Order: sequence, then C-alpha cells, then structure tokens
Amino acid sequence: MAVEQINVTLGTAGHIDHGKTALVKLLTGCDTDRLKEEKERGMSIDLGFAPCKIADLEVGIVDVPGHENFIKTMVAGATGMDAVLLVVAADDGVMPQTREHLEILTLLGIRRGFVALTKIDRVDDEHRQLVLDLTRDFLRGTFLEGAPICPLSNITGEGFDNFYTTLCQLLESVQPRRLDGVFRLPVDRAFSAAGFGTVVAGIPVCGSAKVDDEVVLLPRGLQGRIRQIEVYGRASDLVKAGQCAAINMRHWDAAQIRRGEVLTVPGYFEPHEWFAARLQLLPESKVSLKSGTRLKLHTGTAEIQVTVFLLEHDTMASGDEGLVQFRAPEGLVAGPGDPFIVRIPSPARTIGGGTLVEGGSRRLKRNRPAAVETMRECAAAVRDEQQFVVFSLRNASSGAIAEAELSTRTKIPPDRLRTTLAGLAEQGVAVKLQPGSYIHRDTLAELCDRVLECVDRFHEESPASPGITIDDLRVATGIDRIVSAGVIARLQAEDRLIETKGRLARPEHTAEFQGPDAEHSQTIESLFREHPFCPPSMEELCEKTGADHATVSRILNALRQQHKIVRVEGGLLFHRDAIDRARDILVEYLQREGRLESVKFKYLLDTTRKFALPLLDHFDHVGVTRRAGNTRHLKDSSGKPGKP
Repeated sequence: MAVEQINVTLGTAGHIDHGKTALVKLLTGCDTDRLKEEKERGMSIDLGFAPCKIADLEVGIVDVPGHENFIKTMVAGATGMDAVLLVVAADDGVMPQTREHLEILTLLGIRRGFVALTKIDRVDDEHRQLVLDLTRDFLRGTFLEGAPICPLSNITGEGFDNFYTTLCQLLESVQPRRLDGVFRLPVDRAFSAAGFGTVVAGIPVCGSAKVDDEVVLLPRGLQGRIRQIEVYGRASDLVKAGQCAAINMRHWDAAQIRRGEVLTVPGYFEPHEWFAARLQLLPESKVSLKSGTRLKLHTGTAEIQVTVFLLEHDTMASGDEGLVQFRAPEGLVAGPGDPFIVRIPSPARTIGGGTLVEGGSRRLKRNRPAAVETMRECAAAVRDEQQFVVFSLRNASSGAIAEAELSTRTKIPPDRLRTTLAGLAEQGVAVKLQPGSYIHRDTLAELCDRVLECVDRFHEESPASPGITIDDLRVATGIDRIVSAGVIARLQAEDRLIETKGRLARPEHTAEFQGPDAEHSQTIESLFREHPFCPPSMEELCEKTGADHATVSRILNALRQQHKIVRVEGGLLFHRDAIDRARDILVEYLQREGRLESVKFKYLLDTTRKFALPLLDHFDHVGVTRRAGNTRHLKDSSGKPGKP
C-alpha cells in the first residue's frame, strides 16, 4: 500500500526517563538518540526526529528531552508540534517535568493529543489504576482533560494495539498546516554533510519552499538559494510546513549557524529590538513581575534574553494577564501571533507565556494611552488573519496602504492577501482607493469629511474664490499626496466635489463677492476695462475704491481665481477681455503680415513698451507666438492661435 506523506508533526513530552524515546523507537523503529553522549548516559539531551508511518500516512515525530536542564530544547521541539503524546510512567506517575511540559504545551497553543501511560510492566494492576486516576485528576482543566490515557509497555508490547488505534484517531483529527503562508523555518541545527556542504534542519511553521527558491537566514542576513531538500530523510522537490526537513544551502558556513535563527523568504521578516506581546502568567508561578525584569523568552527554536516592560499594570502577579513589551537587544525574529514562553533564570523555571503581537523600533510609553490602546487592538486582531488585515487597514500610517506593504505587515503572501481583500471589499470594509492600494471604509469616511470640511471652510472664508487648489487642500488637511488624490477622486465620482481649472469646490458653490468687497470688485474691474492696455496701478486702485492695499490685493487675487484678471510676465495684471482683444489684434496682424517686430506691437495696442512687451512674452508662453530675436511669428502654421 502506498504511503502518503502529510505535513503533520507529532511530538512527545513528559518527565525524564518515562520512556519517550523508547516509545518512538517502538512506533517507528528509529532511535532518536543520535548523540554519543545520549547513548552513554541513556538520556535524551537534544531533539530527535523520526518519520512515522501510521496506517497509510507518514508523519513526523519529534522527541524532546525530559530533563529540567534541557527545557529550552524541549520548547524548541514543541514549536513544531501539531499534537502531543504526553508520556507518563506508571511507576512514577506525574512528575515535575510532566507538569512543566504540559504548561509549556498549553502556552504554545497546542490543543490536541493524548496520554501514553508507559512502563506498565513494572507495576501491578492496582498501582496502574491508581496512577490512571491520579493522571486524570492532573489533566482536569487542561486541554487534555477527557483525552484517552493508553497504558502500554515499550518492553512487552502490551497495550500497543489500543495505543496505535488511538494514535490513528488523533491523526484523523489533526488538520495539516496551511501551505499558502510565508515560508518560515526556525532552525533546529545546521551541519556539514560530505559532498553536499551545509545542511539546515528544522520544521517549517508556515508555508512551503522548493528547490532553487531564494531564502534568507535571519537575523544574520545570509542569502542564498535552496540546493536540495530532504523530507523524512528522503529527497524531495518541496518542503511543507509541519514536515521534518533538511535543506541544503550552497556556500554557507554551518559552524556560524545557530539554533534559533530563522530561514525564510526575503522581504517579510526582520529582527526587532522591541516586540509587543500578550503575556499570561501561570497561576502557580509565584512571581511578582515588574518593568525592567530580565527574562528568557522562548519562541520558535530561539532562546533570547529580554527585558520586560509592563503596559497595563504596575506589577503582574501569578495568574495575571496583560499587554507587555519585550526588549531584545540581539534582535527577535518572529511573526504576529507567534506563541512564546518566558522563564526566570534563577531558579530556572517557566512562569508564563502568550502571543507575540508585533515588532517595533521603539518603546511604547504607558503615559500615551492611545498608543497602548492601538496595541491592545492589535493584540486582539492577530488571533484572526482577516481581522489582522482589517486592523492593519484601519491603522495604516498614511490612511491607505499598498498591497505590498500590507502583505509585509501581515505576513500574508500577495495571492492569499488579494483573496482576503476581495472578500473585505465585497463586505464594504476595504475600499480600493487606487490600483494596488486599499483603505478602510471608516478611514475613507473620516478623510472625506475632513476634505469637505476644509473646502466648506475655504468657501466661507473666501466666498469670491471659485475653489481651493489641490495643493492647498492637501496641505490644509495634512493628507498624504497619493491618498489625497484617491479621496478627491472618490468625492468627485460621488458628485460631492467638482474641479475647475485645478480648483476644487462644492457643486453648489458660486464665486461671489460679499459686502463692501462686491462694490470694490466692480470698481476695480471697471478700471481695468476702461484702460485695457494701460491697466491701473495698485495706488490708483486704492485711491478709486477707497480700500486699503490688503483689501485690494485680496480682491485682485479673487478676480484672478475667477479668471477675470490675468497676470502676465513681469507681474503685470490685465483684464481677461484685454488679453483676448490683444491676442485677436496680434493674430490678425501675423496672419496678414507673417511677422511682427516687437517694437511695433505697442503701436497696434496704443500703449507703451512697459505693457506691450510683457503681453508679447505672455503670448509666447501660452503658445500663440514663437520668438526669433525681436521678431514674432504665429506658432501654429495653420494660423490657429493657441489658447492663452
């Protein structure tokens, strides 16, 4: 019968010398104690991996050491587990590392498994029953409450059939890990193999990778391509999350690679000195934690020295839960939602664990409630992929966020992210602002309101203006340029804004002067019309209107925005009618004569050089004429003048 490899890894856990390694050997035929020291001492001190055939399926098994001195190794192995075989020896019963291992498994989010009660050949039936009852009591309130307890002997084989049947049932209930995530493998070990070079081994926690894929080793930043892959000891073109794998890398030095480093694809992960987290202290931990306490943090296969800073409490006691921030000077490589545990160094013991939230570049301050509240929302969102996408949209720094940036923040590959975004768009939660850019509907509504309030305020303060310029609107609202363009386009599509010659206004707005300005504007416009090619000076305008310099300047600016007054080269102002009339005179002459000497234009307009030459320069600028020395020609050979 063909055996199908599935990407599921089972693991052992339990006290030292309770028969974990012997059980794996009975089940797989593999001795996972590969080190000479392990064989000499008869004790596992490192992780052991073995392929395991169960019915017509092949899965991986990771065997962890049970001694309290190797808890960090046990945690590194537990990271890759999808389900656990908790091993309890019938002659010993529940022991200290049984308790600590189960606490660690709980903190790391493992929720499936059962108990193997080993060494039943060493006790009588009465003692066996006693240990069974005590073990059931011990499991109450844990994720293994009500789980099967399978008595068996690794020596005689008694009870193995029932154990095997229970194992098959467990495997049926375990869902293989998703493969459409960002590939990430916490490194268990690295070694050199003759003829192959460096091999990096471990269990990927997410995604998949194939031969010739580009990968990076963090935090050191080594880059390279996968040369070969082995899964369960056999060559493969592909490695999947949840499979025990060995990956051959070209040109890397195995001696420099350490357990705890991370093999992943470029562009998604980086080491962070600061990492926010939701921490749960164990009820039996008997600790009082305060900011500045130094701890050992375990996540993936890494053990990192950190300092904890509390964000919601002055102190945390046994059983407390709260938002914290860890400082890891060496840099922590992890993803949102990754489980972790923390231990105190002396006396060494596990005191709690939880979920990592997000990395950052600086410390969060408790005296900034808004920042803490945002991180609290983030901590809740990372539990669900779609909710984390929604949170990231809602908290995009510029309002909107590009797909590539969103993919990097959420650690979701582009294809899968687009599917999520499409669903959110269908629900109306995510709005496509521009190609490849999305905004949360609430943020869009807030920005639309901000833009409209700014336009309304501008109309109120400058009723004579046809509208506010796009640049002035962007500066006044403080909205990013690209986001602002998207918001404006949205408002225009909804007929809530109109644009005329680069100015934005409400559709119902009419540019009108009010109060004394109305009379002043009529006077000013009349003066410009009365002297079309010898326009009045600022002093004349002030004298004729009786208004001060600032008022006249403001009215002139509004008339320019209404395109009634035109500013030409040199800063001179003319009425629009005068510009049109001068253009007609110029074009008519050039169509008749073919050329115009600059000095002649003042005679055509009956004005002076002061006004004639700037007008000629203006017509050059707007494309009516072209200049050759002091001579002008029509720019358009067809005789059709350009629009000034």
